Amino acid sequence: MNFIEELRWRGMLHNMSEGADEILEKGDICGYIGFDPTAPSLTIGNYIQIMILHFFQQAGHKPIVLMGGATGRVGDPSGKDKERELLSTEVLDQNLQHQVNQFKRFLDFSGDNAATMVNNLDFYQEMNVLHFLRDVGKSINISYMLAKDSVKNRLEKGMSFTEFSYQLLQAYDFQCLYQQYDCLIQMGGSDQWGNITSGTEFIRRNLGEKAYAITTPLLTKADGSKFGKSAEGNIWLDPNLTTPYKFYQFWINTADDDLPKFLRYFSFRGKEEIEGLELEYRDNLQGLKKVLAEEMTIRIHGEEQYKSVMNVSELLFNKKADSSFVEKISSDEWIAVGEEIPNFTISRETLLGRVSVIDFLADLTRIVQSKGDARRAIKGNAVSINKHKIRDLEQEIDQSWLLHDTYMMVENGKKNKFLVTAG
Repeated sequence: MNFIEELRWRGMLHNMSEGADEILEKGDICGYIGFDPTAPSLTIGNYIQIMILHFFQQAGHKPIVLMGGATGRVGDPSGKDKERELLSTEVLDQNLQHQVNQFKRFLDFSGDNAATMVNNLDFYQEMNVLHFLRDVGKSINISYMLAKDSVKNRLEKGMSFTEFSYQLLQAYDFQCLYQQYDCLIQMGGSDQWGNITSGTEFIRRNLGEKAYAITTPLLTKADGSKFGKSAEGNIWLDPNLTTPYKFYQFWINTADDDLPKFLRYFSFRGKEEIEGLELEYRDNLQGLKKVLAEEMTIRIHGEEQYKSVMNVSELLFNKKADSSFVEKISSDEWIAVGEEIPNFTISRETLLGRVSVIDFLADLTRIVQSKGDARRAIKGNAVSINKHKIRDLEQEIDQSWLLHDTYMMVENGKKNKFLVTAG
């Protein structure tokens, strides 16, 4: 299966310029996608384009990751209804370096068709404004630029010359890559079609050569909301911004109607295997979501983090998890637990002596409303601490109950779980 066929069956082909499929059949082709470092990390939305580069590379072609060290300083107006707030160069440089390190984990930068990393700031560092206006600004006229959706959609609300110039920068990027790397194809989301075809026109006018454009659909959820967002915000590929557990839960909570599309966009599995899984799990979509969630979590965060995610899930949802299992939970895993259930912080000093379990539940943590509620809960066999059932109203709690000298898990009934942290 060639690259275009791969995109077609996965539903990842939106548009392509005439002859793009034919040029790809002629041999190893160089193509690129640009990424502006306007966020502290890549997101799962960015990962759609990383998947495109992966399939491009798997088909035997050579992908270029173009980091927007220059274009990030300007801001792409595509898909935006107002002017971007410009970030400082220091922040952009930090973002860029972090994203470069992320890319090194997601693509193969070795071998015969190794991926290449390029920073477009290199194209402009020695260029002054007169050089830009004469050599770049003269290449495409205003009427051509105004006809692009990224510009038309913003004219009524206003657009600065800074953002208006973005189209020229992206077009010039393509020309530089064409000349320096023999890069024939630019790829991107469907909202980038105008910018990409400006690049192909730029190359035609300036070099008299043919270049090509390929775009993918903008992925949205079945309810029309933007893909890559949760109730809490972006789904980041950085574990410090989106924990592996929340990342896993994003896929587990996928709407049933979105699952076929997400499998095709994000799984490395081939056509026959995906269709086989869909048949196998046709009456168990939650099981299929777990298959996708496992694949994505291991790929982005690694096997060890996936095992930690499973430990947290086991602790929170498996009624058979016992006290011996609780003792195996790591400190990092307890932090993840604390993000999923209500938690209370108490002073470590309060546990230097012995505290009655009644006072612990009602006064120190306020897990229950009163001491009377605490007694009734214990008499009703509802209270557990670290999966140890509390049956004695005279039970005392001290620091020996703390796991990793910091954590206790308290349960009041089957569904009410709390994390107590000694600070």
